[in-house]
Amino acid sequence: MIEYYMKYIDWYKEHLLKHKAIVEQIRNKTKDEIIEYFDYDNMKQKHPDFCPLYASNSKCHDMKKINCYLCGCPYFRFNDDGIEIKENRVVYSTCTKGLGEKSESCNAIHQDCSNCKLPHTKKFISSNFNLDWGLIMKDVIL
Repeated sequence: MIEYYMKYIDWYKEHLLKHKAIVEQIRNKTKDEIIEYFDYDNMKQKHPDFCPLYASNSKCHDMKKINCYLCGCPYFRFNDDGIEIKENRVVYSTCTKGLGEKSESCNAIHQDCSNCKLPHTKKFISSNFNLDWGLIMKDVIL
């Protein structure tokens, strides 16, 4: 069986388009209303294709209240060709703030953000808010 793993850049480009389409629909709302609109429960109901986890009623982080506006974090960095070689393994992603953990295999290291809740809080989203998700995430591609 062949397993397919989506490249970071493919996810980024697809998500950018999905995010932009939703924001276009609600552009007339205030900043706070837009952030509230991206509440997990609302998004799961109104935009079930926004996140593959919605179908299984799952969340990417163990949080009671999770907001999906910043699906992805402006502190995340990635390069599908590798960022660096560390301990004979290719590092494909990392966090500029040193948050979260590393997911390591015998030949690769990826950033594991599952224990970091920062980008899914309204406070963080509000302080990094821009209608253009791509501008918030402009530095993630190395």
